Amino acid sequence: MSTDITKTGGGADGAPSPAAPPEPIRAIPVRHYGRYVSALLALGVLGAIVYAFAQGKINWGAIPDYFFDERIVSGAGKTLLLTVLSMAIGIVGGILLAVMRLSKNPVTSSIAWFYIWFFRGTPVLVQLFIWFNLGLVFQYINLMPLYKQEWSVFMTPFLTALLGFGLNEAAYMAEICRAGLQSVDEGQTEAAQALGMSHTKTLWRIVIPQAMRVIVPPTGNEVINMLKTTSLVSAVQFTELFRASQDIGQQSGSPVEMYFLAAAWYLIMTSILSVGQYYIERYYARGSSRQLPATPWQKVRGTLFSLGRPNGGMA
Repeated sequence: MSTDITKTGGGADGAPSPAAPPEPIRAIPVRHYGRYVSALLALGVLGAIVYAFAQGKINWGAIPDYFFDERIVSGAGKTLLLTVLSMAIGIVGGILLAVMRLSKNPVTSSIAWFYIWFFRGTPVLVQLFIWFNLGLVFQYINLMPLYKQEWSVFMTPFLTALLGFGLNEAAYMAEICRAGLQSVDEGQTEAAQALGMSHTKTLWRIVIPQAMRVIVPPTGNEVINMLKTTSLVSAVQFTELFRASQDIGQQSGSPVEMYFLAAAWYLIMTSILSVGQYYIERYYARGSSRQLPATPWQKVRGTLFSLGRPNGGMA
């Protein structure tokens, strides 16, 4: 019996030929029709809003006419000044309250808890009115022999706003700082104490620099929120950006236009603060990631350079 063995695909010397490469996979993208429909609906709503405002009785020319008015610019400067000083009081007070909350002394921790409970539990507008109207309770402020004055003269609208915002912000910053301090591993403190460092030096040289990575992002949000909250001080007769816009709107007969002007100023200032917050967060994130994310300018520069290279920057 003979058996015929047929060799297929063999070479001249009988060696098997290499296998044929597999056919390329044809990937068919999944179509998301819901995205297209939602995008069209969003564009339609946006177009309707723009059309409604374009057809409304709004004097858009009044906005650029008063955009750099002396009263507006002065009000914006006072808004920034009040924001910076209030946040300074809030940050310093928040760090102090956070350390008191974490203290093993029941008296100091209880005082800090009560402070945070009161100032976080009452509206900031109510606190502003309390400070502004304390002259009905105390006729004089007497710090003999340093200072003595009538309360109505001492408690100016600016000081009312500064105390109201600063002391209120300290309660929120205390919780932010406490969360940041507790995020640092206890082994860091134990190692510092083993090296003979004091508690205060350990706190300022070891714990706080590491806690800043957790503290900075919510603090940046608080700064932006403080900038917008300053508009409440118009209720206690302090003229800042919003109050100046109101006054100009009443005098010019364009109140709505001046509200849009104030909104534009707030957007500009909050955008600048957001950029600063980004770079501060990036600075304190150096020890938490091996490679820092590219800044917006670095992304733009990298895109421009890649467009100048052949094949979009491919070698």
